[in-house]
Parts: sequence; C-alpha cells; structure tokens
Amino acid sequence: MIFEWLADHLSAVMFLSLVAALFCGYPVAFSLGATGVFFGFIGWFLDEFRLVQFASIMPRIYGGVVVNQVLLAIPMFIFMGLVLEKARLADDLLHALQVLLRRIPGGLALSVAALGTIMAATTGIVGASVIMLTLMALPTMLERGYDKRLACGTIAASGTLGILIPPSIMLVILGDLVQVPVGTLFAGAFLPGFLLSGLYMLYIVTVSFLWPHLAPPLAREHHLRGLDLLRLVGRSLIPPAFLIFAVLGSIFLGWATPTEASGVGCAGALLLAWLNGRLNSNMLAEVIENAGLTNALVFFIIMGATLFSYVFRALGGDYMVADILAAIGIDTGWEVVVFLMILVFILGFFFDFIEISLIVLPIFYPILAKIDFSAHVGQASAFLPWITILIAVNLQTSFLTPPFGFTLFYMKGIVPPQVTLLDIYQSIVPFVILQLIGLFLCIFFPEIVLWLPRVTGFLD
Repeated sequence: MIFEWLADHLSAVMFLSLVAALFCGYPVAFSLGATGVFFGFIGWFLDEFRLVQFASIMPRIYGGVVVNQVLLAIPMFIFMGLVLEKARLADDLLHALQVLLRRIPGGLALSVAALGTIMAATTGIVGASVIMLTLMALPTMLERGYDKRLACGTIAASGTLGILIPPSIMLVILGDLVQVPVGTLFAGAFLPGFLLSGLYMLYIVTVSFLWPHLAPPLAREHHLRGLDLLRLVGRSLIPPAFLIFAVLGSIFLGWATPTEASGVGCAGALLLAWLNGRLNSNMLAEVIENAGLTNALVFFIIMGATLFSYVFRALGGDYMVADILAAIGIDTGWEVVVFLMILVFILGFFFDFIEISLIVLPIFYPILAKIDFSAHVGQASAFLPWITILIAVNLQTSFLTPPFGFTLFYMKGIVPPQVTLLDIYQSIVPFVILQLIGLFLCIFFPEIVLWLPRVTGFLD
C-alpha cells in the first residue's frame, strides 16, 4: 500500500525533498543533481523509471548547456561586468551625477539610483553592483545626514536593476528555458527595467520633498559651471554610454546577436579599462579567475537543474502540476498567470532567482505553452515573451525580500556598524512595493513589455 501511494505521488515527494534539501542549506547544484539521481533510482525500484533513461541525461546536458550558443553570453557578460568593476569607472560617474542632480530634492539618492540604472545596463551582475554602490555611496550619504533607511533602500533596489535591465544573465537563462530568443527578452525587459528605475526616483523625490530632513541638499563643493561641468560630464558619462550602445545598440539594430554582442561588450570594457589606465596583468588575472569561478557556479547549477527536471518530468511531474491546478480550480489563462506570479513571489522569500527559474519554469513551461492569451497581448506569439518578462520583474523581488534576499546579505557584510540588519530590512519595504506596482503595470498594460520588441522586429 505504501509503495503504491509512493509510486503515484513520486514526483510530488521529489519536489518536496528538493525544497527540504535547499532549506537545510545544501549547495543548490548538489541538491538538484543528487535529488534527480536519488529519485531516478527510487523510480526504477518502483517500476516508474528505467535506468537506461539515465543515459539520456549527459547528451541533454551537452546539447542543452555545453554547446548552447545562447548560454555562451553568460560568461562573456560576467567577464564584462568584472572588468568594469575592477576599472572603477563608476567613481567619476557617481560624482558627475551628483553635480547634475544637485538642485533636485534627494539629489544624492537620485544619483545613486541613476548610477545603479546605468551600471545595470553595463554590468548585469547584482552582487558587484550592490557592493560597489554600498562602498562608494553609503558612507557619503550617511555623512551628509541622509536617513539610513532611505540610503540603504535606494542602494539595494538600484543595485538589483542589473538582473532585469539588459544585458541580464537572468534573461539569458530564462530565454533558454522557455525557448524565447534572448534578443526578444532584452527588448521586452528594457522598458520595464527603466519603469522600475523611474518609480524609485519618483519615490525618492517625493520623500525628499515632503521630509527634507531625510535627504539634505548637497554641499557647495559640488557646484560646477561652464567648461568644468562639460568636461566632467564628458569624461564620466560618455564611456558608459558608449558601452551601452555597443552592447544593446548592436542587438536592437540587428548588427549582432546577443551572444556576439556579449563579445563586443567584453572588448569595449577592456578598451575603457585601458583608456582609464587600469588595465594591467594583475587586474586581468584577477578578473579571469573571478569570472571562471562565477561561471563554474552558474553552469554547475544549470547542469544540476537539467538532471532534476529530466527525472521530474519522466516521473510525471508536469502532469502532477496540471492535475493540482485543475483540482484547485485553476483552469483559465488568467488564473494560471496569477497563481504563477504569487508562487514566484513567495518562493522569492526563500530562494535565489536561479533556483526559482530552474525549478519552476521547466514545470510550468508545458502549461504556459498551451495558453492562448492573444486577446490581451495582441498575438499568440507574444504571450511567452510577455509572461517571461513578468517572471523576470517578479524575480527581482527575490533579491530584496527577507529572510534570504541576497542583496540584504551583500549589504550587511560591508555597511557601517550603525546600520543594523533591521534597518536594512525596513529600508527595502517601500521599494518592494514599488516593484510590485511595476509588475502590476506590466500585467495590465502589456505594451510596456511588448512595444519595443514589436518596433525592433523581434515580434512579427
């Protein structure tokens, strides 16, 4: 009797076992791979899985991961971001933004939000952006009397934009999982990313105007005029603008694929580092080592997830999900979308975006692929790009929501002693609300996501 029940619910037990392993703190890659192998043998014992099916896993990993030209963009973008971080191009950029925005309420916080947006369009690495912004801006903001919760929240939210605004590693992974061209996702995420940035800035200006003591104005030493201001702006803003155009412009104009554009970005980052006088053998060796370690981690997780999803689906996991949705009355397109958005948001409290993407999407993709949402998004082919960008916007909250928001841990390790973990937790609440507002706008006004892909020809 027990074996019969287990055979009927093996995929559900497999998923719950993975969740338990992740909560116990085991490395994600090992948890995914080990769970897949373990339940493959259990399925063989219960006559639900054949051992010969394990032979299909390595070809799937090799064909789906190792020789995947789309995933080749991941190590290139990681390398590009690390070069820019080590070249310290953001220091002058932050100073220039402070000078330009000095007359606006909350000018320093706005400068941080603008810098986070610009760096998101050049690096795409959340950890590097958050750490860099915290080290550069937080001591200055606290020294000038900024409220520590406004300062921490601005840095945390702005630093996470790199996971959404192209070039984004997350979009490369999501595109591969749902079989949507990465160029389409890059175009679709562009406006939602800047929408969130705009919401952050609007909030900062509003709070700074209503409660000036939370964001005191800048000192006189930041007031430059004439040629000095032009030189500062030219020296600080032209290099990142050049790199953004080199990467995103080459994609949107059809000059290069996202994979080719990632190589262009690497060349551009090396050129800027050389022009800035910071490209040397020691710096390059450190960048290569860090990029190699980061890439190994990312691809190890992807390979483990490939193994897990293969066994899960072989044990009937996709049918289980469909049966669960039908049992709780979720059978229309809108109900599936709402359920998926709520599930992704809740999982974001506990798991990293890679874990959520590689666990949830392979399970829901067969269901999403059958949904007809043309009445809302305009054409059937637009649904998967639209829902994928919604998931991406939703996944951004996973970096901020406690208890396991990675951004919160990045910040806590380097903030001054007077900033407590509770301060950091409190600081992100309004920005998570702003992210949800941005998500709702993208849901109810799908053209925010789909306008640019249509204009650029990615959606015909």
